[in-house]
Amino acid sequence: HPLRCLSPQEVGPTMVGDEHSDPSLMSFLGATKRNMLGNHFWEYYVNDAPRIVLNKLESCGYRVVSMTGVGQTLVWCLHKE
Repeated sequence: HPLRCLSPQEVGPTMVGDEHSDPSLMSFLGATKRNMLGNHFWEYYVNDAPRIVLNKLESCGYRVVSMTGVGQTLVWCLHKE
């Protein structure tokens, strides 16, 4: 079950899923589904800082497997066995 989190800054908001993400996990994270103007897809986001989101995901059994920066965006890839 791979998952990625994106944040344009270290304080949030944090993108936590797309339109195909598990609705119960998105609810647990307190995520809101939105469609940004010009995009042809939906995404889930939370206003929490990434560290809060990552702590919540860790409590569900997810583990960070990699992290990188893309421009001013931070990306974490997680896995749940």
